[in-house]
Amino acid sequence: MAEHHNHEHHHEMPQKSQVEEALGKYNLDIEDEEVKEAVKKIIAEKVHENDTPEVKQFLMGSVELTTLKTTDSDESVMAFTERVNQFEETYPNLPHVATICVYPRFAKVVSETLEVDGVEVACVSGSFPSSQALIEVKTVETSLAVKDGATEIDMVLSVGAFLSGDYETVIDEIQQMKEACGDKKMKVILETGCLKTAANIKTASLLSMYAGADYIKTSTGKEQPAATPEAAYVMCQAIKEYYEQTGIQIGFKPAGGLNSVMDALIYYTIVKEVLGEKWLTNQWFRMGTSRLANLLLSEVIGEEVKFF
Repeated sequence: MAEHHNHEHHHEMPQKSQVEEALGKYNLDIEDEEVKEAVKKIIAEKVHENDTPEVKQFLMGSVELTTLKTTDSDESVMAFTERVNQFEETYPNLPHVATICVYPRFAKVVSETLEVDGVEVACVSGSFPSSQALIEVKTVETSLAVKDGATEIDMVLSVGAFLSGDYETVIDEIQQMKEACGDKKMKVILETGCLKTAANIKTASLLSMYAGADYIKTSTGKEQPAATPEAAYVMCQAIKEYYEQTGIQIGFKPAGGLNSVMDALIYYTIVKEVLGEKWLTNQWFRMGTSRLANLLLSEVIGEEVKFF
Protein backbone atom coordinates (compact mmCIF):
# COMPACT_ATOMS: atom_id res chain seq x y z
CA MET A 1 0.00 0.00 0.00
CA ALA A 2 1.28 3.48 -0.84
CA GLU A 3 2.65 5.57 1.98
CA HIS A 4 0.12 8.04 3.41
CA HIS A 5 0.51 11.49 1.96
CA ASN A 6 0.12 13.20 5.28
CA HIS A 7 2.83 14.31 7.61
CA GLU A 8 1.98 12.04 10.49
CA HIS A 9 2.95 8.68 9.09
CA HIS A 10 0.55 6.18 10.54
CA HIS A 11 1.79 2.69 11.05
CA GLU A 12 1.30 0.59 7.97
CA MET A 13 -1.45 -1.86 8.83
CA PRO A 14 0.07 -5.32 8.64
CA GLN A 15 -1.46 -8.60 7.47
CA LYS A 16 -3.58 -10.94 9.61
CA SER A 17 -1.05 -12.24 12.12
CA GLN A 18 0.38 -8.76 12.46
CA VAL A 19 -3.11 -7.33 13.01
CA GLU A 20 -3.47 -9.70 15.94
CA GLU A 21 0.01 -8.74 17.12
CA ALA A 22 -0.84 -5.02 16.93
CA LEU A 23 -4.13 -5.51 18.83
CA GLY A 24 -2.32 -7.73 21.33
CA LYS A 25 -0.53 -4.67 22.73
CA TYR A 26 -3.83 -3.33 24.07
CA ASN A 27 -6.20 -4.41 26.78
CA LEU A 28 -9.36 -5.49 24.94
CA ASP A 29 -10.74 -7.41 27.87
CA ILE A 30 -12.98 -4.60 29.09
CA GLU A 31 -16.31 -5.02 30.81
CA ASP A 32 -19.23 -2.77 29.91
CA GLU A 33 -20.13 -2.50 33.60
CA GLU A 34 -16.69 -1.13 34.51
CA VAL A 35 -17.00 1.49 31.78
CA LYS A 36 -20.45 2.52 33.06
CA GLU A 37 -19.07 2.93 36.58
CA ALA A 38 -16.06 4.95 35.43
CA VAL A 39 -18.27 7.29 33.39
CA LYS A 40 -20.75 7.69 36.24
CA LYS A 41 -17.89 8.70 38.54
CA ILE A 42 -16.50 11.27 36.07
CA ILE A 43 -19.95 12.79 35.57
CA ALA A 44 -20.70 12.95 39.29
CA GLU A 45 -17.33 14.31 40.36
CA LYS A 46 -15.89 16.35 37.51
CA VAL A 47 -18.48 17.84 35.15
CA HIS A 48 -19.54 20.68 37.46
CA GLU A 49 -16.04 22.19 37.51
CA ASN A 50 -16.15 22.60 33.71
CA ASP A 51 -19.54 24.31 33.73
CA THR A 52 -18.03 27.74 33.08
CA PRO A 53 -18.47 30.47 30.45
CA GLU A 54 -14.88 29.87 29.27
CA VAL A 55 -15.50 26.18 28.58
CA LYS A 56 -18.79 26.92 26.80
CA GLN A 57 -17.02 29.47 24.65
CA PHE A 58 -14.31 26.92 23.84
CA LEU A 59 -16.99 24.35 22.94
CA MET A 60 -18.58 26.76 20.47
CA GLY A 61 -15.27 26.78 18.63
CA SER A 62 -15.25 22.97 18.51
CA VAL A 63 -18.67 22.62 16.87
CA GLU A 64 -18.90 21.00 13.45
CA LEU A 65 -22.03 22.73 12.19
CA THR A 66 -23.77 19.97 10.31
CA THR A 67 -26.56 19.69 7.78
CA LEU A 68 -27.19 16.20 6.39
CA LYS A 69 -30.82 16.33 5.35
CA THR A 70 -32.56 14.74 2.40
CA THR A 71 -33.99 18.20 1.69
CA ASP A 72 -30.61 20.03 1.55
CA SER A 73 -30.16 22.03 -1.67
CA ASP A 74 -27.58 24.42 -3.09
CA GLU A 75 -29.73 27.30 -1.81
CA SER A 76 -30.20 25.96 1.70
CA VAL A 77 -26.52 25.02 2.08
CA MET A 78 -25.45 28.43 0.78
CA ALA A 79 -27.71 30.12 3.37
CA PHE A 80 -26.33 27.78 6.05
CA THR A 81 -22.77 28.81 5.13
CA GLU A 82 -23.70 32.50 5.04
CA ARG A 83 -24.75 32.23 8.69
CA VAL A 84 -21.16 31.31 9.55
CA ASN A 85 -19.92 34.33 7.58
CA GLN A 86 -22.42 36.57 9.39
CA PHE A 87 -21.51 35.13 12.78
CA GLU A 88 -17.98 36.43 12.36
CA GLU A 89 -19.36 39.95 11.85
CA THR A 90 -22.03 39.75 14.56
CA TYR A 91 -19.88 38.21 17.30
CA PRO A 92 -16.29 39.20 16.48
CA ASN A 93 -15.12 38.33 20.01
CA LEU A 94 -16.49 34.80 20.04
CA PRO A 95 -14.82 31.79 18.41
CA HIS A 96 -16.36 30.76 15.09
CA VAL A 97 -17.36 27.12 14.55
CA ALA A 98 -14.61 24.66 13.63
CA THR A 99 -16.24 23.13 10.59
CA ILE A 100 -19.21 23.06 8.25
CA CYS A 101 -20.15 19.45 7.53
CA VAL A 102 -22.22 18.56 4.44
CA TYR A 103 -22.75 15.91 1.77
CA PRO A 104 -20.04 15.82 -0.96
CA ARG A 105 -22.31 17.33 -3.59
CA PHE A 106 -22.26 20.58 -1.58
CA ALA A 107 -18.48 20.82 -1.04
CA LYS A 108 -18.18 23.32 -3.87
CA VAL A 109 -21.06 25.51 -2.65
CA VAL A 110 -19.60 25.67 0.85
CA SER A 111 -16.02 26.31 -0.22
CA GLU A 112 -17.11 29.05 -2.63
CA THR A 113 -19.47 30.72 -0.13
CA LEU A 114 -17.35 30.47 3.02
CA GLU A 115 -15.42 33.65 3.84
CA VAL A 116 -14.18 32.86 7.34
CA ASP A 117 -10.57 31.76 7.72
CA GLY A 118 -9.97 28.67 9.78
CA VAL A 119 -13.36 27.00 9.22
CA GLU A 120 -12.90 23.54 7.70
CA VAL A 121 -15.17 22.10 4.98
CA ALA A 122 -15.98 18.53 6.00
CA CYS A 123 -17.86 16.05 3.82
CA VAL A 124 -19.39 12.75 4.85
CA SER A 125 -18.24 10.41 2.11
CA GLY A 126 -18.15 6.77 1.10
CA SER A 127 -21.88 6.08 0.91
CA PHE A 128 -22.82 7.74 4.20
CA PRO A 129 -24.46 6.63 6.48
CA SER A 130 -24.53 2.90 5.64
CA SER A 131 -21.08 2.63 4.03
CA GLN A 132 -22.62 -0.14 1.94
CA ALA A 133 -21.18 0.75 -1.44
CA LEU A 134 -18.38 -0.77 -3.48
CA ILE A 135 -15.01 0.59 -2.40
CA GLU A 136 -14.43 1.98 -5.92
CA VAL A 137 -17.55 4.12 -5.53
CA LYS A 138 -16.49 5.26 -2.05
CA THR A 139 -13.02 6.36 -3.16
CA VAL A 140 -14.32 8.18 -6.23
CA GLU A 141 -16.87 10.05 -4.11
CA THR A 142 -14.07 11.01 -1.73
CA SER A 143 -11.69 12.20 -4.47
CA LEU A 144 -14.46 14.33 -5.98
CA ALA A 145 -15.30 15.88 -2.59
CA VAL A 146 -11.65 16.81 -2.08
CA LYS A 147 -11.41 18.20 -5.62
CA ASP A 148 -14.48 20.36 -4.89
CA GLY A 149 -12.94 21.87 -1.77
CA ALA A 150 -13.49 19.44 1.12
CA THR A 151 -10.67 19.86 3.63
CA GLU A 152 -11.81 16.93 5.82
CA ILE A 153 -13.56 13.66 5.03
CA ASP A 154 -15.83 11.75 7.43
CA MET A 155 -16.19 8.09 6.40
CA VAL A 156 -18.13 5.26 8.04
CA LEU A 157 -16.36 2.08 9.08
CA SER A 158 -17.66 -1.03 7.28
CA VAL A 159 -19.65 -2.10 10.32
CA GLY A 160 -21.00 -5.33 8.81
CA ALA A 161 -17.51 -6.50 7.85
CA PHE A 162 -16.23 -5.58 11.32
CA LEU A 163 -18.99 -7.50 13.11
CA SER A 164 -18.30 -10.54 10.90
CA GLY A 165 -14.68 -10.45 12.06
CA ASP A 166 -13.41 -9.43 8.61
CA TYR A 167 -10.83 -6.95 9.86
CA GLU A 168 -8.85 -7.17 6.60
CA THR A 169 -11.68 -5.54 4.64
CA VAL A 170 -12.21 -2.92 7.34
CA ILE A 171 -8.52 -1.96 7.29
CA ASP A 172 -8.14 -2.11 3.53
CA GLU A 173 -11.11 0.19 2.96
CA ILE A 174 -9.87 2.76 5.48
CA GLN A 175 -6.43 2.72 3.84
CA GLN A 176 -7.92 3.20 0.38
CA MET A 177 -10.14 6.02 1.61
CA LYS A 178 -7.16 7.66 3.30
CA GLU A 179 -5.29 7.48 0.02
CA ALA A 180 -8.21 9.14 -1.78
CA CYS A 181 -8.07 11.95 0.81
CA GLY A 182 -4.48 12.78 -0.12
CA ASP A 183 -3.22 15.25 2.46
CA LYS A 184 -6.69 16.01 3.84
CA LYS A 185 -7.69 14.83 7.31
CA MET A 186 -9.98 11.80 7.60
CA LYS A 187 -12.39 10.89 10.38
CA VAL A 188 -13.59 7.31 10.73
CA ILE A 189 -17.12 6.99 12.13
CA LEU A 190 -17.45 3.80 14.16
CA GLU A 191 -21.28 3.83 14.52
CA THR A 192 -20.86 2.79 18.13
CA GLY A 193 -24.58 2.09 18.60
CA CYS A 194 -24.22 -0.85 16.20
CA LEU A 195 -20.98 -2.11 17.78
CA LYS A 196 -22.73 -2.53 21.15
CA THR A 197 -19.86 -3.63 23.45
CA ALA A 198 -16.92 -1.74 24.90
CA ALA A 199 -14.53 -4.39 23.55
CA ASN A 200 -15.91 -3.95 20.00
CA ILE A 201 -15.69 -0.17 20.25
CA LYS A 202 -12.09 -0.32 21.45
CA THR A 203 -11.09 -2.81 18.74
CA ALA A 204 -12.74 -0.73 16.01
CA SER A 205 -11.01 2.40 17.36
CA LEU A 206 -7.59 0.76 17.23
CA LEU A 207 -8.08 -0.74 13.75
CA SER A 208 -9.20 2.67 12.45
CA MET A 209 -6.21 4.47 13.92
CA TYR A 210 -3.70 1.90 12.67
CA ALA A 211 -5.27 2.03 9.21
CA GLY A 212 -4.97 5.81 8.87
CA ALA A 213 -7.74 7.68 10.71
CA ASP A 214 -6.78 11.19 11.81
CA TYR A 215 -9.89 11.32 14.02
CA ILE A 216 -12.32 8.74 15.30
CA LYS A 217 -15.97 9.72 15.55
CA THR A 218 -18.80 8.02 17.44
CA SER A 219 -21.81 8.03 15.14
CA THR A 220 -23.55 9.13 11.98
CA GLY A 221 -26.58 10.38 13.92
CA LYS A 222 -28.71 8.17 11.64
CA GLU A 223 -28.65 5.08 13.91
CA GLN A 224 -29.80 4.78 17.51
CA PRO A 225 -28.25 4.98 20.00
CA ALA A 226 -25.92 7.67 18.64
CA ALA A 227 -23.09 9.10 20.79
CA THR A 228 -23.01 7.95 24.40
CA PRO A 229 -20.61 8.97 27.18
CA GLU A 230 -19.65 5.30 27.59
CA ALA A 231 -18.62 4.96 23.93
CA ALA A 232 -16.71 8.24 24.19
CA TYR A 233 -14.85 6.99 27.25
CA VAL A 234 -13.77 3.77 25.52
CA MET A 235 -12.71 5.65 22.36
CA CYS A 236 -10.67 8.15 24.39
CA GLN A 237 -8.99 5.28 26.25
CA ALA A 238 -8.07 3.74 22.88
CA ILE A 239 -6.69 7.09 21.62
CA LYS A 240 -4.62 7.45 24.79
CA GLU A 241 -3.14 3.95 24.59
CA TYR A 242 -2.46 4.31 20.87
CA TYR A 243 -0.65 7.59 21.56
CA GLU A 244 1.42 5.91 24.29
CA GLN A 245 2.36 3.07 21.91
CA THR A 246 3.04 5.10 18.76
CA GLY A 247 3.45 8.78 19.68
CA ILE A 248 0.72 9.61 17.14
CA GLN A 249 -2.03 11.95 18.36
CA ILE A 250 -5.51 11.18 17.02
CA GLY A 251 -8.52 13.50 17.35
CA PHE A 252 -11.93 12.65 18.82
CA LYS A 253 -15.42 13.63 17.66
CA PRO A 254 -18.67 12.72 19.39
CA ALA A 255 -21.65 13.20 17.05
CA GLY A 256 -25.33 12.39 16.99
CA GLY A 257 -27.62 12.94 19.95
CA LEU A 258 -25.74 15.92 21.39
CA ASN A 259 -28.85 17.78 22.43
CA SER A 260 -27.94 19.93 25.40
CA VAL A 261 -25.14 22.03 26.80
CA MET A 262 -24.82 19.43 29.55
CA ASP A 263 -24.16 16.74 26.90
CA ALA A 264 -21.35 18.90 25.50
CA LEU A 265 -19.88 19.43 28.98
CA ILE A 266 -19.94 15.69 29.65
CA TYR A 267 -17.97 14.92 26.47
CA TYR A 268 -15.54 17.74 27.20
CA THR A 269 -15.00 16.37 30.71
CA ILE A 270 -14.40 12.82 29.47
CA VAL A 271 -11.77 14.09 27.02
CA LYS A 272 -10.15 16.20 29.73
CA GLU A 273 -10.08 13.35 32.28
CA VAL A 274 -8.96 10.56 29.95
CA LEU A 275 -6.77 12.39 27.41
CA GLY A 276 -5.81 15.58 29.21
CA GLU A 277 -5.18 19.20 28.19
CA LYS A 278 -3.28 18.32 25.03
CA TRP A 279 -6.58 17.29 23.40
CA LEU A 280 -8.54 20.34 24.53
CA THR A 281 -8.12 22.37 21.36
CA ASN A 282 -10.53 22.62 18.46
CA GLN A 283 -7.99 20.77 16.35
CA TRP A 284 -8.22 17.57 18.42
CA PHE A 285 -11.71 17.76 19.89
CA ARG A 286 -14.78 18.36 17.73
CA MET A 287 -18.51 17.91 18.25
CA GLY A 288 -20.87 17.12 15.40
CA THR A 289 -24.16 18.91 15.93
CA SER A 290 -26.37 21.71 14.71
CA ARG A 291 -28.74 22.29 17.56
CA LEU A 292 -25.93 22.71 20.08
CA ALA A 293 -24.43 25.79 18.44
CA ASN A 294 -27.49 27.90 19.30
CA LEU A 295 -27.73 26.51 22.83
CA LEU A 296 -24.06 27.23 23.57
CA LEU A 297 -24.32 30.71 22.06
CA SER A 298 -27.42 31.44 24.17
CA GLU A 299 -25.59 30.43 27.36
CA VAL A 300 -22.46 32.39 26.48
CA ILE A 301 -24.30 35.65 25.78
CA GLY A 302 -26.95 35.11 28.45
CA GLU A 303 -30.16 35.16 26.38
CA GLU A 304 -31.90 32.79 24.03
CA VAL A 305 -30.61 33.15 20.46
CA LYS A 306 -31.44 31.14 17.38
CA PHE A 307 -28.60 32.30 15.17
CA PHE A 308 -27.81 29.17 13.15
